[in-house]
Amino acid sequence: MTDAIEGRSSWLDAVKPYVEKAPLAAFFLGVSSGFPYAMIGATLTTRLAQDGIDKKAVTAFTLAFLVYNLKWLWAWVVDGVRLPIIGRLGQRVSWLLLAGALVMAAVANLALVDPTSSLLQTAYAAILVGAAGATYDIVIDAYRIETLKPEQLGVGSGMSQYGWRIGSVAAGSLALILAARVGWQGAYLACAAFALPAMLTGLILGEPERHRDPVVRRGMGEVMASITGPLLEFFRRKGALLVLLFILLHKIGDTLANLTFRLLFDDMGYTNDEIVIYDVGIGFWAYLIGIFIGGILYARMGMKRSVLFSLVLMGVSNFSFAALAALGKSNWGMAGAIGFENIASGIGGVTVVAYFSALCDLRFTAAQYALISAAASIVGRFLTGTTAGGLIERFGYVDFYLLTTALAVPGILLFWLMMRAGLIDASVGTAATTEPGDQPAA
Repeated sequence: MTDAIEGRSSWLDAVKPYVEKAPLAAFFLGVSSGFPYAMIGATLTTRLAQDGIDKKAVTAFTLAFLVYNLKWLWAWVVDGVRLPIIGRLGQRVSWLLLAGALVMAAVANLALVDPTSSLLQTAYAAILVGAAGATYDIVIDAYRIETLKPEQLGVGSGMSQYGWRIGSVAAGSLALILAARVGWQGAYLACAAFALPAMLTGLILGEPERHRDPVVRRGMGEVMASITGPLLEFFRRKGALLVLLFILLHKIGDTLANLTFRLLFDDMGYTNDEIVIYDVGIGFWAYLIGIFIGGILYARMGMKRSVLFSLVLMGVSNFSFAALAALGKSNWGMAGAIGFENIASGIGGVTVVAYFSALCDLRFTAAQYALISAAASIVGRFLTGTTAGGLIERFGYVDFYLLTTALAVPGILLFWLMMRAGLIDASVGTAATTEPGDQPAA
């Protein structure tokens, strides 16, 4: 009986951090963050294909995603510009409401255009959804970081990713279901409601207690300070250049591997049904499990050790696909590789996102996180788009995935050296401290 009570108590202790107010808020913020991405992703691709649009034109619409990589260009506005009238609700809440309204309007506009009549107008509408969605992401990330306490950054990052995945999947699924019954216009208009969870979260919780306005200056100096302030503050920190190098390098191997899995599966002879079962099905649940584990590891191991562990795990997960390619077609092998990869990605997503969140100064949360998140993905995406196919053709899948495993090593070693030198603690921002001057989270 005592063992049962202790086990139940231990289980409740593990779950409790996920149902606290701030992590729950992060979940609902994530739901609204994920759905615009789905509206201009697979959902729009399906709509265009069903309307008989040429395949080359359909794939060109993926350029709308580039707007997300450029969000750092205007992120300073979210930090430095106070909105009239609704600005009385607070800097973050007012921008949540404005950005949410812009997303709903952009999705409604995409619903009302007719791809068969004007493909150009449809492209403009998709880009507007991307711009509005990226702006919403800027505010949502800032609100999440400033709402969470330092010790909640891991669990909160996990809950945000739960929300993002569920929001994108739910919106995409609802759009397909409604499109078959009421048409694409009605489907898109209904999905616009997915912007509401983040807006309601802001209205219910109010302005984050940890939000701090940047120092206000008069005239043109104020504008320049809003633009340059986030960069200058970051690069004044000890070890800032090494931190930036880590941000650029840490995910190259993982990105190269992840974007080529479907090529591997197709060449190995897996059917679409097998891909749906093992890649989509097992991968989805494994990723959610990984997020949960990541939150627990962050809480138990601390920021530095959990990040290092997840970096090693993500690197090793690439090796599993080299093993699968060497083994040959095997449903069990595919299930194991996909399960391992997604659990590792879920764990890494929580711990690394929490670390990146901790790098922010609370005066420039929106601008700095937008810069960090853009830098974290840009190198891997560029290399994947320019070299991955050629590397596979030259070396074959086994050696290619061994290469992606090796490419994870520099990021692991760099982070370990930064830990040994004390640069992790020295380089974090005020988001990792309870109050200014306090010691950062371990």
